[in-house]
Amino acid sequence: MRRNLISRFHAPLVALALAAAPAAAGELKVGAAAANLEADDSMVIGGGIGPGKATGQEGELRATAIVVEDPHGGKVALVELDVLMVERDVLDDAARRIEEATGVPFDNILINATHTHHAPTTVSIHGYRREEAFARQVGDKAVEAAVAANARLAPATMEFRLGEESSVGRNSRLLLSNGMIYWTGSTEDFVRPTGPFDPELPVWAFRRPDGKLEAVVFNHSTHTIGARTPGARSPAFYGLAAQELEEDLGGTVLFFQGASGSTHNLELKADEMIIRVKAAVHDALAKAEPRPVDRVKGIRKEVTIKYRDFDDASDDAAVVAYEAYKLKDHPQIAQFVVDVFRDMRKELAPKKNEERKTWVQAIRIGDTAVVGVPAEFFTVLGQDIKRRSPFRHTYVFELANDYVGYLPDRRGFEHGGYQTWTGLHSFTPPGTGEMIVDEAVGLLKTLRDEAAN
Repeated sequence: MRRNLISRFHAPLVALALAAAPAAAGELKVGAAAANLEADDSMVIGGGIGPGKATGQEGELRATAIVVEDPHGGKVALVELDVLMVERDVLDDAARRIEEATGVPFDNILINATHTHHAPTTVSIHGYRREEAFARQVGDKAVEAAVAANARLAPATMEFRLGEESSVGRNSRLLLSNGMIYWTGSTEDFVRPTGPFDPELPVWAFRRPDGKLEAVVFNHSTHTIGARTPGARSPAFYGLAAQELEEDLGGTVLFFQGASGSTHNLELKADEMIIRVKAAVHDALAKAEPRPVDRVKGIRKEVTIKYRDFDDASDDAAVVAYEAYKLKDHPQIAQFVVDVFRDMRKELAPKKNEERKTWVQAIRIGDTAVVGVPAEFFTVLGQDIKRRSPFRHTYVFELANDYVGYLPDRRGFEHGGYQTWTGLHSFTPPGTGEMIVDEAVGLLKTLRDEAAN
């Protein structure tokens, strides 16, 4: 469909990596490319409580990558995947292969899921298991896209603008009149939101010397739920907006999901969300200004998290009470949900207090920085990283390099609700989110200090 889709690249991956034409020393170089994911109607879709399937597809499900090389030869690679989320067994392997094929250091490779709820599942969650063959394909396509992007490295300049989109999404953890926290069902009994919404929409543009765009990167923080065609596979509204922006602008457009564990769209249709996202990106691009990129650098840290020690009876009571309240007219559906959560807690019970390793990452591109966190991160935690960062322009890419469920803040745990109910979607204890924030800020300070030396 587009000039830089992977179908253009038929040579072996390593040959592609070595094919990048050298540019004059001392120049910023950039390349971007995309690889299509192959899916069909037999595959279970991620994002629901049960194992639903889709019929047909709108838009493309893709792995999309950008490689940025600074004037000193340092390189970073950012890869986004149009899937719900991916665990580190797949992503570590993909990043190691990208490193081998392109020379981008492992620490400098960030792979993020856009969190579309309309693609085949790449994780075992709720009432279904991951599509193993598709998950492996996602890793392969991440490598293909990154290698193809590396092959396109050529001189470019960077422009940046912090834009805004404040109407696509809202804090969705609504306090209800009975003290519960909203998840699904009617919002007629809603009292107030229990946390913030982050409207920031940063845009990076990379232009060739002739003025043509090689790539546009944008970031926003709303759950990626909403397809134009009900029941179809889709990259959802963000991915569709990115693909339509490519038709408008040329180049490759990449969307990276922000800290959206507590934010959803509750009112708008997909068409309207696409229009508003595209308008916000166009507006930011029109106001973007050149920014020097003297250095690019990434840093990762492997951190230890734990599975929570939970009380099955109290967790069960919370799920039963909510389903009885919101789905009192649909008792069979309510019971199905209750049973799914019971099964998940049975699976998690032997893991209580067990340790698990995951990644936190920070990458600087000139005077801007991005943070990779491995979870559905509550917005308030993402904002805390931004406020504490030593970089004026810092943005959070959630579901990066791994998946460890929802990470609420401590107050979110006190409020309760779906995102805190024990399950394969939420299994860490209170305080884990704040720990990840502290680790991310520490990495950002390290990058700042290295830049000063």
